[in-house]
Amino acid sequence: MSLGSIRGIRIDTNWSVAVIFALIAVGLGTLQFPSANPRQSALTYALASVFTTLVFFASLLAHELAHSFVARRYRLTVSSITLFLFGGVSQLNGEVPSPSAEVWIAGVGPLTSLVLGGVFGGAAVLLAGTSPARASVPGVVLTGLAYLGFTNLALGVFNIIPAAPLDGGRLLRALVWWRTGDRVRATVWASRAGQGLGWVLIAGGLYAFFSTENFSWVWIALIGWFVMSGATAEARQAVVTGELRGIRVGQIMTPQPVTAPGSMLVSTFLDGYVFRMRHQSFPITLDGQDEVTGLVTFNRIKEVPAGRRAETLLSDIACPLSDVATASPDDSVAELIPRLTGCADQRALVFRDGHLVGIVSPSDIAQMLDRIRVAHRS
Repeated sequence: MSLGSIRGIRIDTNWSVAVIFALIAVGLGTLQFPSANPRQSALTYALASVFTTLVFFASLLAHELAHSFVARRYRLTVSSITLFLFGGVSQLNGEVPSPSAEVWIAGVGPLTSLVLGGVFGGAAVLLAGTSPARASVPGVVLTGLAYLGFTNLALGVFNIIPAAPLDGGRLLRALVWWRTGDRVRATVWASRAGQGLGWVLIAGGLYAFFSTENFSWVWIALIGWFVMSGATAEARQAVVTGELRGIRVGQIMTPQPVTAPGSMLVSTFLDGYVFRMRHQSFPITLDGQDEVTGLVTFNRIKEVPAGRRAETLLSDIACPLSDVATASPDDSVAELIPRLTGCADQRALVFRDGHLVGIVSPSDIAQMLDRIRVAHRS
């Protein structure tokens, strides 16, 4: 579900946010606030727990926005931020230009959480200095501020653990990248650290759960699974990037892709182009011109209801060119891969001197990887 946008960055929430929101709010409203501040009304506990949980998620969003704003300064594009069960993730498109840029982009998130933790914690200390009664509304506010201070400090500290996909893993990658000059090796090191941390959290969480029968330890194991899965995915991408090092876009692209006019109706397109051309994606052009304005894929066409295909233009459903990865034939495939976007179904358009000369699809990349691996085995 989209919550809107902030400075052009779309803010989305995964369904799992509702689950964790309910768990935190119920825990605060039925356990923490009543035990710390007895004899308050149920309405007071409910309002305090909901408001505190909202501020907590706003803190998570601030953490991700900090990453995104700094990434923009280094000319990376930020398409969206998604909040989900384990926090949030910023969808950054492009390659970080240098180790120092990596440090700034990765480090500003935990720094933001630590600053917020200090602000909330400091406010709690100031309020505590007025000696509010525990069984009072100011006492409830004090408990909420203390909770927000602790959780933000914990979030900041946890994220600087040097293991991918945590922010600390990015900092470790920047350090190894700076020392070795090898971005791929640095990513592999950070990913292996993440895999090790993930297995430790999984094993430790499950052992503690079976030893104490305290269900909260399962949460630690779940976090470990998330860390391990993310690190494994990054390691695989690093290996692929290393295998494709030295391969140019012109070596894998499909040349002279078939284009379609943006004014063509989806129904007309389905009657002619799809079955005759057998392609899965088509660059969209202005009528009578060679100017490319976007890319339409078969997956985007399938999303158009059958009853609307006779009134929907290809330009209405195409991924705009600004959201499609572009390259020249001489560009590195390894540097192109991180810029591929979901909007274009992981496809890129290839231009030379402003003219469209090719298209790169996931199958083109997979075929090149197969050839490289067969050559290595032989």
